[in-house]
Amino acid sequence: MSRIPVLVCEEIRTVEQRASLRSPSLMERAGRATALVARRLADDTGAPVLVVAGPGNNGGDAWFAALHLRRTFNRVVVFNATGGEPPAEEARRARSEFVAVGGEVAREWPASLHAAVIVDGLLGMGLSRNLDAPFAYIVSRINGAQVPVLAIDVPSGLDSDTGCVRGAAVRASHTLTFIAQKVGLHTADGPDHCGHIEVEGLDTKDDVLAIARGSLLAPSAVRAWLAPRKRNSHKGQFGTLGIIGGNRGMVGAARLAARAALATGAGKVSLGLLAPDAPPVDLAQPELMLRAVEDVIGSDVIVAGPGAGQSPSATSVSMFEHTLLPALIQGPLPLVLDADALNAIAGSDTLRTAVASRRRGATLLTPHPAEAGRLLGKSTAEVQENRLAAALELAERFKAHVVLKGTGSICAFPDGRWSINSTGNPGLASGGTGDVLAGMIGALLCQGLDAERALQYAVCLHGAAADALVARGKGPIGLTASEIVMEARRLLNVWTAR
Repeated sequence: MSRIPVLVCEEIRTVEQRASLRSPSLMERAGRATALVARRLADDTGAPVLVVAGPGNNGGDAWFAALHLRRTFNRVVVFNATGGEPPAEEARRARSEFVAVGGEVAREWPASLHAAVIVDGLLGMGLSRNLDAPFAYIVSRINGAQVPVLAIDVPSGLDSDTGCVRGAAVRASHTLTFIAQKVGLHTADGPDHCGHIEVEGLDTKDDVLAIARGSLLAPSAVRAWLAPRKRNSHKGQFGTLGIIGGNRGMVGAARLAARAALATGAGKVSLGLLAPDAPPVDLAQPELMLRAVEDVIGSDVIVAGPGAGQSPSATSVSMFEHTLLPALIQGPLPLVLDADALNAIAGSDTLRTAVASRRRGATLLTPHPAEAGRLLGKSTAEVQENRLAAALELAERFKAHVVLKGTGSICAFPDGRWSINSTGNPGLASGGTGDVLAGMIGALLCQGLDAERALQYAVCLHGAAADALVARGKGPIGLTASEIVMEARRLLNVWTAR
């Protein structure tokens, strides 16, 4: 499948300007597309469609949708949220035509109306402040109606660039978004408000592809990156992954990463545990090679940090931060920095400079929002306020390939390109799943994927494994990292079958 572009508001505006001279207008095309989806959702119930029209271009789309619905449907009611004339000339024309063909316009919320579906055309993209009280009231009425809600472009109250709710936001069952996918639909609060998303390109595909720096990660887009294995294969072709971490009390984190790496295709996995009383063998996974930490450094790829620093053993923590980690950063190997490696880097000017100066081996960072905040000198809330901006800042600052984990995990690259993951669910909000992801990234690097593809493939596969488990009734509540490991192995074999 070809790349699925995702745009930010500024890019959407550029595409709109390029397409503005074409006929019919973007507003009319958007309205017609909205009407088609609304009619499908109404499902011939005979009940009216309630269209909420706001003051901007989103409201103009709503007036055109109402006009097209009126021409093909038994009853349409438009709630004119501001009570005045739409500012855009073509929206005023649509309103006049709607009234001329018998359309009903309400100036107050029609509380007695039992609609088949509500079309949300109150506010569109580009919202950057909290809703005023009158709009927040309308949002509350939409959300309380208990009928299907179709959001035009973006659910009203949702920031299309960040996915943050601006005071209040419509909880749509369906969203018809125009031109391209938008960041805010897929990250932060977006997935809780958008419902099922459809894209109507409005005949702008070439303009979108020419400008997009972001894309949507989906299994169909990434699965072809890893080729089926030849029958004439041996373990040396799939690399040796070294994992360093697992201090006292956190040995399980490193073991999870190592087991995930084995399950997702690394030829060999060497595990260097920092705990002074570490066992000599993993009896549950005897294929793992438990070795002295210094012997692991000679692997093909290194994952450093899972469970490395949360221990009362100050000696081993100090060795990791002051000896092992600097040596790894200065070395030539592809390096996945996770968990306590990120915390150590955040607390050291010397390590931050060293990471940003790496040139010989690829650097991959896997922070959750709190770790990202420490690396950037920001609070977790500031990171979550604009997840894309935070991920891009990390990638640029550290010249690294970054995944900012969370709802709609964002992968960002040093040249300013990025992607946003479409897989995953709340089952991943449990201990150890991040360690599993780090091991998977390392395994895919060992198998020959470059850093950009290995990161994205692992992120997408990780989320898809959680989705597959939930689809079979295993979670999301109580889903464990160990279950993700085995499901990722199953899916990986499905994805690479030809």
